[in-house]
This record gives sequence, C-alpha cells and structure tokens, in this order.
Amino acid sequence: MTKLIAVLGDQLSHDGAALRCGDKSADVVVMAEVREEATYTGHHKQKLALTFAAMRRFADELERDGWQVRYTKLTDDDNAGSLVGEFARRAEEEGADEVITLAPGEWRLRQAFESAPIKIRQLPDDRFICSEKRFADWAEGRKELRMEWFYREMRRETGLLMEGDDPAGGEWNFDKQNRKPAQPDLFREPAPTFRKDALVQEVLEMVEAEFPDNFGSLDEFNWPVSRAQAERALEHFIAHNLHDFGTYQDAMLAGDRLLHHSILSSSINLGLLSPLEVCKAAEEAYKAGDAPINSVEGFIRQILGWREYMRGIYFLEGPDYTSRNALNHKRDLPWFYWSGETEMVCMKAAIGQTRDLAYAHHIQRLMVTGNFALLAGIDPRQVQDWYLAVYIDAYEWVEAPNTAGMSQFADGGVVASKPYISSGAYIDKMSDYCGGCAYDVKAKDGEKACPFNSLYWHFLDRHRDRFEGNPRMGLVYRNWDKQKTETREAKLKTAEALLEKLDRGEAS
Repeated sequence: MTKLIAVLGDQLSHDGAALRCGDKSADVVVMAEVREEATYTGHHKQKLALTFAAMRRFADELERDGWQVRYTKLTDDDNAGSLVGEFARRAEEEGADEVITLAPGEWRLRQAFESAPIKIRQLPDDRFICSEKRFADWAEGRKELRMEWFYREMRRETGLLMEGDDPAGGEWNFDKQNRKPAQPDLFREPAPTFRKDALVQEVLEMVEAEFPDNFGSLDEFNWPVSRAQAERALEHFIAHNLHDFGTYQDAMLAGDRLLHHSILSSSINLGLLSPLEVCKAAEEAYKAGDAPINSVEGFIRQILGWREYMRGIYFLEGPDYTSRNALNHKRDLPWFYWSGETEMVCMKAAIGQTRDLAYAHHIQRLMVTGNFALLAGIDPRQVQDWYLAVYIDAYEWVEAPNTAGMSQFADGGVVASKPYISSGAYIDKMSDYCGGCAYDVKAKDGEKACPFNSLYWHFLDRHRDRFEGNPRMGLVYRNWDKQKTETREAKLKTAEALLEKLDRGEAS
C-alpha cells in the first residue's frame, strides 16, 4: 500500500529518516502550507516568506529527484487549514492508511499528531548530532545540567577539534578571547545576496497580501531558500568572516548589523544545512590555518554545544517547560518591543534590525532585549512569545530554553547557574550605542540615568532571598551593601518610577 511521507516546513533535508524509508516508485511525499501553522504565533513576515519559499523549492527538488509530491499552497481552495487535516485529505486521495514523518520540534505538534484521526508515525529526527535519548542518558543522575560538560562530551564523541584525547589548542573553551568590542570597518565583507526569482517573488507577494499586519518588513528579505544557496552562504562565512568571528562575536555596532556573524541559523534550523557539516567546515578552516582556534571553537560551541544542548533540555523538561515562571514576573511586555519607539538606543537598534531583518545576534537578544525584560520583571511567557514570533530562526525547541532558561531564568536554574543581567556598563563596553543615547550610561539614578542601571539594582534587591547565597553573586550583593543608604534608595526610587511608567504603557 502507498505510504505518505510528510515533510514539514523545518525538515527540508533530503537525507532525513522519513524520506530514507520511502520508495520513490510507490510512495507519495506530502507537503502543505497551512493557516494553523502560519498563525499559531504572529510570525515575522520574513520567516513566513522564507519557510514557504524554501518549502516550494524543496518540493521542486524532490520532484526532479523522482518523488511524487502532493503540495498544497496556503491559498489553495481545498487547503484543509491544518497539517493533520491535510494529511487526512491526502491519505484519502492516495488510499494510504499511515503517514510517516520526522517527529516535529514542538510538543504542540507532537501531541496533535498523536491524537490525530489518522495514524501518524513519528520517527526520531536524526538530523541532530545528539539524539533525545542520548541527551536523556547524559542528563540522568546529574544534579546540574551544565552546557559546558555536555559540550565536552560531544567534542569527544564527534572528534571535532580534538587531538587524540585532548582538545585542540590545549583548552576546551576560548571564550576569554572572544569578548572584544568592534570598530566600524568599511572593508568588512558584506553578506552574500540571493536573487529573488519568480518563486520567491510570488511568495513575498502572497505573504504581504495574506499577513499585512504581521510584524516586520519584507523589503530587505535576503535569505537562502535552497540548499545550494545555503551552501554558498556557508562558503562565504568560512572564507570571509570566520577568522574574526570569535574575537568580536559579542560586539554590537549601530551601523553594522551583521558584523562577522554567520547568519546560518535559519538554514540549519530549516534543514538546508546539517549542523555537523557546518562544524566540520569550520574545523577544516582551522586545520588549514585559515581561522584561529578561538573563532573556530567559539563557532562550533554555538552549534555542537548550545544548539544541541537547548534541544536536549526542551524535550527532557517536557511540555510544561514554557509555562514556568520561577521569579513570578508578571509585568506585560512593553509595546515598544513591537514598535521600536523607545529613547534607549540599544533597544531601538536591536528591535529595529529585528523588524527589518528578522535577525539580531545572540548578545543583542540576551544582553539587550532579554536583559531589559528580566530586569523589568516581564512575564516570561510573553517574552517567549515575542522571540518566537520575531526571529527568522525561532522554533520552540531552541527558542524556549534560550528564553525561559538562559535569558529569563524562568526555569529556576535548569539552564543557567545565575541570571544573565547587567547594568548599562556592559552595553557601553561592547557597543557604540550609548554615545548617542538620550540616557546617560554613567548616571545611576535620576530621570536621565540609563534604565539598565537602576533596574539592575532593583532586580537584585527584590530577588535577594533567592540569589544572595549564589556563589557567583555574593560579591555583587556585598557591593550593594557597601553603598550608602541614600544612594541605594535613589537607585530604587528611579527604578520604581521607570516600572510605573511601563505599567502605564509609556515608552522609555
């Protein structure tokens, strides 16, 4: 009997387990753009466009490779509107009694597939370096699930950047070399551009017509929509940007939105590139003497370490992970996260480029928009919903633990041993944002003081019972206690005025 092989929008890999178990001469591949997946969160317009364009390109490649493909476009009249509905419709058409697919990357979809009226067999997604079972085995019995220890084990298992039993360069982690601020550089190699052919143009027009009120702009859409384009983006990064990636990976510049970053996360998360091939390409550059160890190790750690670790945490912790709120933060997400209308230059820059590109790099996400949300006590679920909606590479398996765990400490310390918070001094050190800001990054209190400064101390003061005993935060509390009473009170008063302003819905 004919089998239906379902390929989801973030499973665009020709060697996935579902396709490997199919028979081109007898089985049918099903792909569908459906309203339910396009609207369960308010996806950035560019994410919708990238996903639909990449899906259509992949379907064309499958047909050229000899597969029978049944593809449903979003605006087709007979579109059932949901993946389960489309699978059932196609199964009836083809006389199939089972659908085979890779297990989705969200609990929401896995649960929907399990309760579907048609049998949907979910195969383990073997496109990741570490399987869910392998991660669970690693985590079993451990008191703390720290990424660094997981990362070292993955290095040993894959052999990446290993010299026998020892790490290349004599160290596991070269992060101390990767914290330098950057300077504007007219000669920094720009990102490659990708032609908007008829297929892409059709999708862009459809997204603008169907989702006119969604966040973001399509004007600067420039993402790889095929494996060939993704390979070109990888080659460009290795040749031009990997060398200085590590050194300046935490830097931020108002006039340079991409710096030396790879911009490959969307291609990897869609399945156009495999994480292992990307890591190996970076490793080869190190072996050839084309890139230093600090850059290559830092880049590989983001993929082999953080990416695989975040997925492991998401599925290990279970469906309730996204609802956790260990710090009991309940303030609504400020409107300026959507509008960009704020006098804080760092926030305006991060939100503005997110609107224009559906992209901001990890420090902008963690230490600017995420830092502000944590210091201000924003409801972590609302913060998660924002990150899931606005970024080109956001899927819940990677977005939720990065936000609930690393950024907002909502999981109570599963991911991070302490909150990732800072005053304005960190942003001033790592960026050129503060020089032109309406606020004074050196001022600690008063109307013109950088909001990050007073909010930092307010956060520490209100959560003292939880964090005072943290060995990594004791020095901070001792510094707080050394300050004069009137100094502490002035900072807390400034922070409370800012928070009252947020509660009134006013921009900061």
